[in-house]
Amino acid sequence: MRTILFDFGGVLAEEGFRDGLTAIAAAAGRDPAQIVPVAYEMAWSTGFVVGGCDEAGFWQAFREATGIAGDDAALTETVFAHFRPRPFMFAVADAARRMGLVTAILSDQTEWLARLDARLDVFSHFDAVFNSWDHGVTKRDAAFFRLALSALAAAPETALFVDDAPGNVELAASLGFLTILYRDKDSFFAELSALCPPLGALDV
Repeated sequence: MRTILFDFGGVLAEEGFRDGLTAIAAAAGRDPAQIVPVAYEMAWSTGFVVGGCDEAGFWQAFREATGIAGDDAALTETVFAHFRPRPFMFAVADAARRMGLVTAILSDQTEWLARLDARLDVFSHFDAVFNSWDHGVTKRDAAFFRLALSALAAAPETALFVDDAPGNVELAASLGFLTILYRDKDSFFAELSALCPPLGALDV
């Protein structure tokens, strides 16, 4: 293994989009099970995930689809507050770099990722960042994985991809990547130990 690619929301940090929208729905007295899927659909149908619209366009579509009020800044702040970093994941990334491995983020994120970096100092832990907002393609498409491999001069069989979305992991595996489907800290380290014992043995 020479390269590790990490998802952001759900791996490096708690899934702030889902959790933030859950909080927004609850505050409005609405069922999150109904509202959260609508928010995800708006993120994709508006093109927000691939730079097709900005934050204002996304929230306007969300308000029209759900009837939930709120100004853009307040809604965004609720989402941002739920992207809570997982220190042990950053410890793994830092240790991997010290070992000479290349580390990168591969994320279906929006313009928010750069703003979260400004708050949380995310990018300094990685050699490269591939964000769907910047590249106009997502992890639903094999092209995004190939783009990252090309930029990193990496072969899929020497690259580990860590994500919490089964579909993304399945696609990466079909392309030849080593993969870990993130479920929780303990299972992550158990699987990491099989692929890279020094990283799996980190006491974090």
